[in-house]
This record gives sequence, C-alpha cells and structure tokens, in this order.
Amino acid sequence: MNEHLIVMVDGKEYLAGEGQSILSLVQDSEKIPSICYHESLGPIQTCDTCIVEADGELVRACSTSVQAGMNISTKKELVKKAQKEALDRIMSNHELYCTVCDYNNGACEIHNAVAAYGVEEQNKPFQDKPYDVDRSGSFYRYDPDQCILCGRCVEVCQDVQVNETLTIDWERQKPRVLWDKDVPIDESSCVNCGQCVTVCPCNALLEKGMEGEAGFLTDQKPGLLRSMIELTKKAEPGYGPLFAVSDTEADMREERINKTKTVCTYCGVGCSFDVWTKGRKVLKVEPQPASPANDISTCIKGKFGWDYVTSEERLTKPLIREGDYFREAEWEEALMKIYKEMTALKTNHGADSIGFISSSKATNEESYVMQKFARQVIGTNNIDNCSRYCQSPATKGLFRTVGHGGDAGSIDDIASADLVITIGSNTAESHPVLASRMKRSQKLSNQKLLVFDIRQHEMAKRADAFYRPYPGSDLVWISAVTKYMIDQGWHDEAFIKENVNGFEAFYDSLASYTLEFAEMNTGLDKEVIKEIAQTISQQDKVAICWAMGVTQHQQGSDTSTAISNLLLATGNYRKHGAGAYPLRGHNNVQGCSDFGSIPNFMPGYEFVTDDEVRSRYEEKWGHPLPNEDGKDNHEMIRSIHDGDLRAMFVLGEDTGVVDSNINYVTAAFEKLDFFVVQDLFLTKTAEYADVVLPACSSLEKEGTFTNTERRIQRLYRALEPLEDTKPDWEILTLLAKQFGYDWDYQSPADIMEEAASLAPLFAGVTYERLEGYNSLQWPVAPDGTDTPLLYTEGFPFADGKARFYPLTYEPNYELSETFDLHINNGRLLEHFHEGNMTYKSPGITRKTPSAFLEVSEELAKERGMKEGALVKLTSNAGEATVTVTVTDRVQGNQLYLPLNDNGKSAVNLLTDNSVDKDTNTPAYKEIAVSLEVLRKQGTSPIPYNNHRRGNPQPQIGVKVEKKWEREDYSFPGEKVNQDG
Repeated sequence: MNEHLIVMVDGKEYLAGEGQSILSLVQDSEKIPSICYHESLGPIQTCDTCIVEADGELVRACSTSVQAGMNISTKKELVKKAQKEALDRIMSNHELYCTVCDYNNGACEIHNAVAAYGVEEQNKPFQDKPYDVDRSGSFYRYDPDQCILCGRCVEVCQDVQVNETLTIDWERQKPRVLWDKDVPIDESSCVNCGQCVTVCPCNALLEKGMEGEAGFLTDQKPGLLRSMIELTKKAEPGYGPLFAVSDTEADMREERINKTKTVCTYCGVGCSFDVWTKGRKVLKVEPQPASPANDISTCIKGKFGWDYVTSEERLTKPLIREGDYFREAEWEEALMKIYKEMTALKTNHGADSIGFISSSKATNEESYVMQKFARQVIGTNNIDNCSRYCQSPATKGLFRTVGHGGDAGSIDDIASADLVITIGSNTAESHPVLASRMKRSQKLSNQKLLVFDIRQHEMAKRADAFYRPYPGSDLVWISAVTKYMIDQGWHDEAFIKENVNGFEAFYDSLASYTLEFAEMNTGLDKEVIKEIAQTISQQDKVAICWAMGVTQHQQGSDTSTAISNLLLATGNYRKHGAGAYPLRGHNNVQGCSDFGSIPNFMPGYEFVTDDEVRSRYEEKWGHPLPNEDGKDNHEMIRSIHDGDLRAMFVLGEDTGVVDSNINYVTAAFEKLDFFVVQDLFLTKTAEYADVVLPACSSLEKEGTFTNTERRIQRLYRALEPLEDTKPDWEILTLLAKQFGYDWDYQSPADIMEEAASLAPLFAGVTYERLEGYNSLQWPVAPDGTDTPLLYTEGFPFADGKARFYPLTYEPNYELSETFDLHINNGRLLEHFHEGNMTYKSPGITRKTPSAFLEVSEELAKERGMKEGALVKLTSNAGEATVTVTVTDRVQGNQLYLPLNDNGKSAVNLLTDNSVDKDTNTPAYKEIAVSLEVLRKQGTSPIPYNNHRRGNPQPQIGVKVEKKWEREDYSFPGEKVNQDG
C-alpha cells in the first residue's frame, strides 16, 4: 500500500499518494488547463497551462510531485494570470475556426481549455508559420499553422510506439515538428501507426478520412474553405460567440457520426477502439486509454486498414456454381442445396466424409456454432481452424508441461519483465503494438532483450544481444542452456520441488545437450551459450515470446516444450513479469480453438473422447455426439486425395493460399464432390467452391474475440450489414434449421450463454461482464473472477504440479546440391497474411504494392543480382517468381519471402507436405529451394516512400529543455511575477 500524504488545496484537505503529481490529485475536482498533458503519456511540460501555486511558488502541476503538508492554490489571481499567459501563447500558434473545422467534435482540447477558462479575447494574435501543409502521406496530414508544439506526437512516437520518427526542431526561428531529418511524411520512417494523430489535441494532425466529412460546413474546396474561415472569424468576434456557434454545430454532428467500440480484426494483440462511422464510411479509428490490451496504441492496419469493409469486391449474394461459372442465388436456394448435398453424402458415405474448417477471424460465438454444426448436425469431429498452421505446436508444448494452452500472463507482464527473450518472432511487424511495449520497456526501464532469429529484423537490431542459430535448431540451444544452468546450480530448486514433477528424468534427458553438441548443431559458440545461461540466471523475471519461427518446424511442438521446460527450471511461472507467451497470429486464433473448432477438443479444451464431457453436451443438445478424434486440416486434405473425405465447408479461411503446398491443396479441392465457402470475398479458395455464402465483416456484427493474452472482449455492430449478407453465426443457425435443428439463437449473447454453461473454462463469461471496454481473461470462475496470471493456485493437473517433459532432437531437414538455399517467410507490418484485406487499402498498397524476396549482399554478388532482379525459386513442391531486394537483414544462403502474396510470388507454391510430427502443423519454415536469375536488375520492390527507407531519429521525449533555452521563452510564472 502506498503511504498517503495530507495536503491542502484551495483551503481543503486532500489525501495524496506518494509521488503523485499535483495535476492528477486535483484534475477531477478543479478545472486546470493541461493541454500538453495526456494520461497515457505523462507530463511533457511544453504548454505551461497547468500552472498552480505550491507553497508560494508557481509550478507546473503536471510535473510537480505532492509533498506532505504542501499548500496548493489553483484559484489565486496570479495563478489565473499565469494560466492565461500560457493559453495566449498557445493561441498565437493556432488559428481558431471551430465551426468549419473537421476536428470540432467535442474533443478539441484547445477549444475546451479556452472555453472552460472563459477566455474571451486573444492578447497575442495568431501568427502563421512559413511552412506548407504536409499532405504527402497516405493516411493523415500535418498543418504547421495549427500546431501548438505541445509535443504529444513526438512523445508518443518516441516513447510509446518507439518508432522514433518525430522530433521538434527547437532551434528554428519558427519551430515545427519534423519527420526524420525534415522530409515529407511520405518519405520518412513513419510506419503509419497513427498514434501521433490520436494524441494530437487539435487539428494539426488529422486523419484524411475525416477531412470534409465530419462537419456540416467542412466539405468545401480549399479556396472556399479559406474564405469561410475568414468569414467565421469576422462573424464571430470573441471566443464566446465563436464557441456558441461551433458547439451547436458539434452537437449536430453527433446525430450523424456514430462512435462504436470494436476489436481489431488483424493480429492477436487484440487492440480495441472506437470506430467513427458516417453512413457506411469509416471516418477514423480512435483508441481509448480504457483499451485493456493497447491503451492508445494502434498499428497501420488497425488504424487505417478498414477499406476492405466497404470494398466493391465484397460478395453480396449467395453464389452457386454452374459448370465453370457462378450465378447469383437467393439464400433459400443456397441453403437448400447445401442441405441436400451434405445429407446425400452423409447417407452414402458417413458423417466423416465431410470436413469443416472454421475461421480465426470469426468470433468466438461463430467458432462455437461451427463446431456445434459439425458435431451435432453432421455428426463428425472433422473440425479444425488455422491455428493448425501456426500455433498448435505452442499449445501442445504448454499442455505437456503446464496444462493451459495460452499465455501465462498479460501484455503488462511482458512489459514488466526484467528480461524478454523472443525466439522466431518478428514481433515489431507481426505484433507491432505488443512490440512497442517491449521497445518502451527496453528504452525507458532498462528491460533486457535477447532476440533469436535467422533474420535481423527490427527487434534484432534493437536487442541487447542478437543470436542467429541455424534454422530449426532452437530446441538444441534452449536445452543446452537449461542443462548448463542446472549444472551450475542456477536453477530454482525450491520452485521445482514445490511445483514441478519429473525433474530427475528430465535432467537425465539433457545429458546429450552438451555445449559441444549445441555448438555443432546451432552454430552458437560455447561461450555464447554460457553467456545466455548466465544472463537468464541473473534475472528475477523472465518472459519468453515465440511465434512461427519456432512452431512451423517439424519439431515445433518439441521446441515449444523446451521453452516451457526452461521456464519451469528457472522458476519463471506463477509470478508477474514472467512466463511463456506464444504470440497468437490472427485476431481470434486463440478463441477459435478455445471454443471448440479443433478435432480432439470440445469447447474449453475438454477431450471429445471423454464420456462425461460428451454427455454434458449431448444432454444440452439432445443428440448423441461422435466419440473419436476427427481429422485436422492436414489430414483432411490428404483424405480428399485418398477418396475418403468428399465434402468440405470452409468458413472465412483462404485455405488454398495459406495452407502449405497449395498445388496439392487446390488439386484436392478439385476432387471434392461438394465444397462450400463462406467469406467476404470470392477468394482463391472460393473459386473452387460449389456454393459461396456472403458473410459480414467484424464491423457489421456483434460478438467476442479472444486475444493472445486469453482476453475476451466484445465487439459491437458499427455498420449495417451489406444487403443480402449475414453474420457467420446467423448463416450457420439458418443452415442448422434447414437440417431440422432449431437453435433459436437471437443474438451472439445467447450463444455465449450456452457455451459458458457447458465449458468450465468460460463459466463466468457473460455479455454484461464484458460491457464496453471491460474484458475477462480465462479461466473465468462462475462468479466472474478471471485469471490475468495463470497458475497462482497451482497447475491444472491432478496434483496441482507442472511437468518436465524430456525431449530428443531429431534433425530432419537439410539443404542439398540441387536445393541449396533456405527460404524463410513471415509477416509484414503493413500487410496481413496473404493480403486479402490489406490490398483493398489503396493507402497501404501504394506503400508496399507487392511481396519481395530479401537476398543477402554476399549471395547477390555471387549470383550476379542487383536490386530489382527477378528470380524463379524452385522447391520439391513447386515454383514461384519474385522481385529481389538486396539487404543485410539476411545472411549467406538465407532468403526471406513475406506472406503477403496470393499470386505468382506466394510462398506456399514452394512449401511441401512436411509437418510438425506432433500436431501436423506445416513446416513452412523448412523450405529448400534453387534460384534462377531471370533478370539481373530492375526497379526495386521497396518503393521510395516505404518506411524501410526512412531515417529514424531516436531521443527521449520532446527535449523540452531546448524550448526553455530559447531566448524568446520565459516561464509564464516568472513573467506574471515580474509584471506584478
């Protein structure tokens, strides 16, 4: 408990916390201007508007800590004069024309501060600046004339997002915000996370989607708008009349602009925010400090990547195949066709002749009804989802050792760790908002960061130490580090004795993982391995994050298990700031599995083979259920080729692009007797379908998503569904009724209620408890108590103890004389997976129009390639052509091909049928290829305006001291004291 201090504020006693600022103490009860202050940023100290008197001295309330017995005044005349002086200085930098401003939506902090203060006139006239508006970027513009130099944008860029693009040049006669070293926004290192726009207190930074859309009088050509601004200023002399008119106009805007809370539909971080819509237009995304996973942070996709929702390519009618073409149909006909075809196949070939693939982008409720349809209506456990492509091995490793297949704690725990280790994770691009928490902790809180990867991505460059083990060898160095730590007595004996079974057998299994063995099999020097072990042993709280660079190998489950073994050996579970964090890729890949769309588990990870579990569902559903494990994604495709699986239903997954060896996969599609695809677009997969059903986007429905930290969050309908499209849960409910099953769901809340009544993991989950920005992290007890940190009451095994799991290293991948290059693959910051959504955004596409192949400088020289070369890659499964960029991010015979292509450069033209031996997750990261140069040089695939060509300028904060050193600056408190 913090000690409380008694202070006096305007003659009243207050209780303050130790170290609390004056501003945070009084801001709820006293109206103190504080324009540069933001609760997610802390004190910036540039605006000087929050001046108060403390013990007889005028000070900034935002940065002055309360002291015991302090006497504070917020209302003395001298205080008011100092605040007015500071406000006047701000207004000399900002032109007020609120009524015709697109930012006049009740949130302009300049407007609100001046109005609350009661300022009627401006003592220091507005002075325009010798800089043009920068409209060069895709998504937002900067108007220097409106900029008050509060520095919020710099603070958030430098120390929250930690992209380090923005600075303020305080040396200029007229200071301004700079991108890199004073280049246009479009040519800078800006990654378009949009956080600068989010925190801007006025219209200096504005989303382009808002321009001309927000106000009733703002949709005007620039010349006319300028005239209206001048007219407004003349017609509204003084701030009082101006604010009266503009406030009325702002209230009118509320009638046509909707602000709806939703959850991002891209990666697994689970960012939540308000989306502003007008009709079917998305004006902007506004994150909130109440957002539990992201606070005010966003990335380019979550902030600006919503064009796909309103794309003209959206499906709007059911489609039925006739020969080589589709024709539009009514819902009744499409659903009846599915009923007849599936019923005939089930009758003639059995329920297991039909397979289902659910979507990691659909809601938890939709995953639940998808698996219910497969099990109850059809009678098969052939149900899977795209976690098979990425995260099943991590889940397997955690089930083996600690019993829950999810993150040990929260994103806050990662941020508060003493040491973060990332393995096979391009975190800054695949989970950018989570990565920013790591970057901030490293930059400002001395958190150590170790990165293990075969490619030097951003996190590798930022790391305290970066290691490049051989591809697929992480199991070896992790086990060798664990063995060495135990040999040195650096393991946590007390934790192991109290919490973990099987230590002796586990330690015996480590015998082969000597330093010499590790050096030979990983390429890491023995001394380096010792240093890694020592670094880990010296930290109290260690969090390990890993992703597809671990899981997409033939021993992905074993490597994930080795990570958990290491954490158990060092006592890094059951405490905040520590634990295992398998970073989930898609927005609801965690929830899709949680709610039962997997072949061996019912919702909540209870075995389908467990009679007691099945009987619970059979009683509720009134129907016997299959009692044997079904087929997973990989097995379904093989089974089609074998002639056993004859029909498939794919919901929201472009399986024909994202699955490995897509030539093999699409050949299977062609063999199906019947194929249904439910999606937003006519995807590559849908092109093979017999029936295509048009679904809704996440903005057009309600439900819940579960993010990488097991956090369940509600999303609300922001847009009405396109005519003749339906939410996935509603489509499946209608289809079940066609088969004679009346589920009677009126809303997703009904589905969640049913799921919570059957799956103990979600027992206390209700929509009421998830209202607004509230969230729950499973397991959730019946009374609604959730579990942000796992295992505090023991591990979910019979005796409450975790388990060490012995492992054997079995290398089974190598290059050959024919296929002599290793091709790595992964995500890009700006695109998502194959790009079905992000390529619908012109702003994103102009920044990164296509995939590219990263080639090392030494390989380029050896093969006679230069930037823009065109090459053909050939593997044992197929071939792809792609344009080259030469870079130091990869070395030697390592190549890197991003996932963001579904055409001739698609990486899955090259992957084969190799899988993780325990989960059948494709070994996407084990591809050997040959390379043929088709063109030696050409136009670079990285455009001139791509952020990778930028030049960041790291610093801490806004360097406000440089402002204070200027000759034309004086502290307003000093000035009013001098003026008397």
